[in-house]
Amino acid sequence: MSQSHQQPALSKCPGCEEPPVAGDLFCGACGYDLSAVPARPDDRPTMAITVPPDAPAAETVRWPIAEETDSSDVPAPVVRPADVPGTDSGGRPLTGPDTPDAESGRGAASPSGPVRTGGPDSAAARVRHDDRADPGGAEASGDFALAAPDPRAPEHAAALAAAPAPGAKVCVACRSGRVDADGYCENCGHAQPRERDHMEQELDAVAAVSDRGLRHHRNEDSFAVSSTALPDGSPAVVAIVCDGVSSASRPDEASAAAASAANEALLESLPRGAHPQQAMHEAIVAASEAVNALAQEPAGAREHDAHRHQNAPACTLVGAIMAGGLLIVGWVGDSRVYWVPEDRTQPTARLTEDDSWAAQMVAAGLMNEAEAYADERAHAITGWLGADAYELEPHTAAFKPDRPGLVVVCTDGLWNYAESADEMAAAVPADAQRQPLHAARALVGHALDGGGHDNVTVALLPFAVRPQGAGSACDTV
Repeated sequence: MSQSHQQPALSKCPGCEEPPVAGDLFCGACGYDLSAVPARPDDRPTMAITVPPDAPAAETVRWPIAEETDSSDVPAPVVRPADVPGTDSGGRPLTGPDTPDAESGRGAASPSGPVRTGGPDSAAARVRHDDRADPGGAEASGDFALAAPDPRAPEHAAALAAAPAPGAKVCVACRSGRVDADGYCENCGHAQPRERDHMEQELDAVAAVSDRGLRHHRNEDSFAVSSTALPDGSPAVVAIVCDGVSSASRPDEASAAAASAANEALLESLPRGAHPQQAMHEAIVAASEAVNALAQEPAGAREHDAHRHQNAPACTLVGAIMAGGLLIVGWVGDSRVYWVPEDRTQPTARLTEDDSWAAQMVAAGLMNEAEAYADERAHAITGWLGADAYELEPHTAAFKPDRPGLVVVCTDGLWNYAESADEMAAAVPADAQRQPLHAARALVGHALDGGGHDNVTVALLPFAVRPQGAGSACDTV
């Protein structure tokens, strides 16, 4: 049996000299590990954060609590390196960027000197480790910058050799470090956004963007965009958007499985000549089966949760196909498709009807649309994909637009901030036909500016046709 080494009670924290609370393992002021064995007086730690012996006592460094978290739910750092006084590994005061130490060689380019060094064209000027405006340097402000590795220094040649290879994942914070398997930068330690937090894809005739939003801890939306050819050689473009049901288990897996299955089904059926509307129906059925399969677990896996089957993975789905001059839409749930004509003087339209409590109230004549969507039950969905769903009823509709326009396929994370067709048209940039990816980014930004309360996903399909007179054909199932 192992024994723990009993440490004597400390009268003050070795890091900030604040008196610790009895029984605490870490200092409440600076986070110092109080359980660590204190270093001997003649020892010098690799990176001291105490004031040099000859310097006047500094005020206690306060470590505020981060108000925000990054994509890995880790509090964002709020203490800048220049906020903490310190010495180098030799026990000497840190020198400022404009006062290099000639004897030791320490200074602007030394790993023991401040990170913010060099001229405006230097590599260090482009790698910012703090956001403090410091035109007068460290000496003018009275602060010292905490020693940090400088990738240009000879001592770190090995680190430079281990820099990310071309095409490898690079840290979003320092733009130079390699990201390890755990999602942290090996250079600055910054937690990286998860790949699914923000996704973009662009093909010749379709673009899509998905974002985690500002309130959710993960992105439970998913999408798939693709293109193929019909038997006659004409192109067919596909966009599928899925929204995971947050109250269900593994909603992110459900949306990813549904989007992938629906897309694969369409890429198989359209080239062999299936009618696009029938192909859309079959794709929704395939997506439903893929989500249902997620709930099929070994009997032993459900022994610890007898009610797991009541909370099966679930998601909604909406999709669009452009093929043979037709626009086919299909959906289950409350994600939507909008039509925005290129000529904004022409009427816009919403091409889907929500499977939701609000839509049922409106359809039954019990409420008008404004009253229904103002109710707290408005977004309760009545149709979804999942093992615990009611009988699957895919909706499909076929349209034949007679003028150029833009097809907007989106989750409620976007249309919550542009609900009516006219509001959606007003949010779509004027150049969306020519730059769909730019327009999709702008629409995601519109939702984030509005509050970003939900995951946001949108796919845009520019529909280019020659004017063929007034009117358009529409069949709905």
